[in-house]
Amino acid sequence: MTELRLVAGVDCSTQATKVLVCDAETGEVVREGRAPHPDATQVDPAEWWKAWESASDGLLDGVQAIAVGGQQHGMVLLDDSGEVVHPAVLWNDTSSADATTELIAELGGPEAWAEAVGSVPVPSFTVTKLRWLRDAAADDPAGDALGEARREAARRAAAVVLPHDWMTHRLAADRKGIEGITTDRGDASGTGWWAPSTESYRTDLVELAFGRSLALPRVAAPAEIVGQTAFGAAIAAGTGDNAAAALGLDLQPGDVAVSLGTSGTAFARSSHPTKDASGLVAAFADATGEYLPLVCTLNAARVMSATAQMLGLELSAFDEAAISSPGSNGLVLLPFLDGERTPDLPHSTGLIYGLTRATMQPATMARAAVEGLLCGLADAVDALRDQGLPVRRVLLLGGGARSRSVQALAPALLGADVVLPEPAEYVALGAARQAAWALSGADTPPTWRVPVGKPEPAVSVNAEKIRADYAQVLTNTRPLLAQPYNQ
Repeated sequence: MTELRLVAGVDCSTQATKVLVCDAETGEVVREGRAPHPDATQVDPAEWWKAWESASDGLLDGVQAIAVGGQQHGMVLLDDSGEVVHPAVLWNDTSSADATTELIAELGGPEAWAEAVGSVPVPSFTVTKLRWLRDAAADDPAGDALGEARREAARRAAAVVLPHDWMTHRLAADRKGIEGITTDRGDASGTGWWAPSTESYRTDLVELAFGRSLALPRVAAPAEIVGQTAFGAAIAAGTGDNAAAALGLDLQPGDVAVSLGTSGTAFARSSHPTKDASGLVAAFADATGEYLPLVCTLNAARVMSATAQMLGLELSAFDEAAISSPGSNGLVLLPFLDGERTPDLPHSTGLIYGLTRATMQPATMARAAVEGLLCGLADAVDALRDQGLPVRRVLLLGGGARSRSVQALAPALLGADVVLPEPAEYVALGAARQAAWALSGADTPPTWRVPVGKPEPAVSVNAEKIRADYAQVLTNTRPLLAQPYNQ
């Protein structure tokens, strides 16, 4: 019997670290582990390492290569010795909303940013978090403990890296301070200071945000080996979570992945870089040398769980109520429960319009929640269409994709055929596929089969009216939603 060549993929996500050990030839998962992260928007990176040690315990025997897929945008500041000087500020921390507005104006507006890096910053982007820390450190009152800590962090900071960069460097047996830290083009494209169109850093944008220069990681090639672990495995370049998921799904031209997890995302492969001055589409790169235009929302599967909790229903009962309802009867839910990234409404809250005695029913409310969630993602898919990308089929994935009501309503509201990839940890799987690619030395990634299934039979709905009602309510209430919510 031929001995398996094993590779490992790591998903260092917002909520947990997940590790898959796979057959390098077929992608078959032979071992897996998981460990949680703290539920916070600012986290000590040491927590990720602790989770990695727990999740990988007993899994790594025989692993020949490893790669990390990490949550995008998170700001990790290091001093000259490589020590973390401030808790990592994650993508879903919206403290930099005001800093975002300032930065956009200072460069000359959305068009100037789209021209520079393909994307218009939103509070998720790393560049805005640098400005937030600079301003917070300057504005916090003297003697305030938090303010003093921020000022010390801003003073000591010598380099800025991303979560996947930090984890990749931490895995290397011969790491030395900040020397030799690498990133990849997929993750670098989410910073706000790396331009996919020129494949280069805009260091002037780091200086614009922070007031001075910082060391940046070297951008490794997609299939490059960047180091070796203490247990003897080659370390591949790794990438951001969305690029890793695209690699794990083996996205083809015409495919759009729509993911319903903590956040909602819609992304597709492109052979050319994009730029969108509207700010809806982020001009990301992928992990293969191509591009990955992407739209992200802050609110996805948790919209359903929160609505179920409000209605006093278990998720299964909520799902049944939503799918059995004859419709939402004009009830519209704007699902911006945690603020929103797309549309750019970081201070917003959720909103319910159309309450009457007839619509104040659990089934109607459940249906409106699912419709609102999908309308937001339908806007995301349309934004990709507006960039000239074909949408022949939608791959629906993430925890929210298991919902029968989501499956039933998605084809009509997204306007495309929908398939369900077999449930899997696609970020970790994509990282493992990248590790196998680096190990092989081949020109292209190995072919790993991605089984897909058919969703719940589609429900016939008036998608045009549902989407028009959603758009009208959003237009009419947007000035209110743009204002900070007074809790």
